[in-house]
Amino acid sequence: MTIRTEGLYRGVKNRESFTEISTKAGIPGAHSGYSCGMVSLTADLSPLRPDRNLAMELVRATEAAAIRAVPFIGRGAKEAADGAAVDAMRAFLGTVSFQGRVVIGEGEKDNAPMLFNGETVGTGTGPLCDIAVDPIDGTSLTAAGRQNALSVIAVSDRGTMLDASSVFYMDKLVTGPAGVGVVDIRLPIGENIRRLAASLGKPVDEIVVSVLNRPRHEKLIQEIRDAGAGTRLMSDGDVAGGINAARHGARTDMCVGIGGSPEGIVTACAIKALGGHIQGRLWPRDDEERQRGIDAGLDVDKVYEADDLVKGDNTIFVATGVTDGQLVAGVRREGGYIYTESVVLRGASGTLRRIASEHLVSKWL
Repeated sequence: MTIRTEGLYRGVKNRESFTEISTKAGIPGAHSGYSCGMVSLTADLSPLRPDRNLAMELVRATEAAAIRAVPFIGRGAKEAADGAAVDAMRAFLGTVSFQGRVVIGEGEKDNAPMLFNGETVGTGTGPLCDIAVDPIDGTSLTAAGRQNALSVIAVSDRGTMLDASSVFYMDKLVTGPAGVGVVDIRLPIGENIRRLAASLGKPVDEIVVSVLNRPRHEKLIQEIRDAGAGTRLMSDGDVAGGINAARHGARTDMCVGIGGSPEGIVTACAIKALGGHIQGRLWPRDDEERQRGIDAGLDVDKVYEADDLVKGDNTIFVATGVTDGQLVAGVRREGGYIYTESVVLRGASGTLRRIASEHLVSKWL
């Protein structure tokens, strides 16, 4: 297994202040002379909260789901791919030392019998967590053999994750750190593009906006192009689209449009680690769904900010590539080995880790 870190530690920037804080917290080696930024000590050390070890354990579940989907990539059988991934993810989650309550599950979205909203997963010991799962974000992508299918898990402290499952769709706006305090989903898309371009210090015609390629977005796509920006149309997989828009050095600058509300919550967990901007507005399809959302305690007219979607910064986002994409490479089989690439994003430390693993085929397929 190979791990690479692309991190941004925010906060204390000098040796004296870090040493002082470390000493007060009882951190071993506080006087060793190392200089680094301040990490959220509560998130790292408390046994009742998601921590670093949990983040690494969850990778095993997304890897398992991605690997089990391999025989179905490009075979046109998205239900079979999804079923295999669900089975594998649930089996591995059962070995993880945490008390996870599924807030956003597979059952509601795809009528699956497992990983449904309210289900408890894990060993029953360890931190109390809210969990969102999507064994394959992009089942159609997987079935067609197209890019950007992911296996995804997001985790936060118990009681912090918004349950927006009663309203299936959400209108979203996602950017990187340059968009914080600059763009707003209530503004026309052209104005947001101009504001973001100014914040990034680049011409409008260099801005690239990701949008799901759907009939409902025809007007939005035209408005983006009329503003002078380019579009990257996605067939599916707006979790990857949102993360790529927020990630440093990616090829897109903004991700907008109406996609799944569960995907919005999952994306928010990742955005917390990237220091980016995310807003969402629920998009009921009819009066019945609108009322269902109201009955569930949702404000269907509200603009949900990042902290409304997931409270606090103690979030973990884990994804393994099923098919190749900008965020991670897909599962690859060569001879007796299977190769996977995953990312782990932790809101507490503002870190993105890339994990490249090789697995024996004989143990999996």
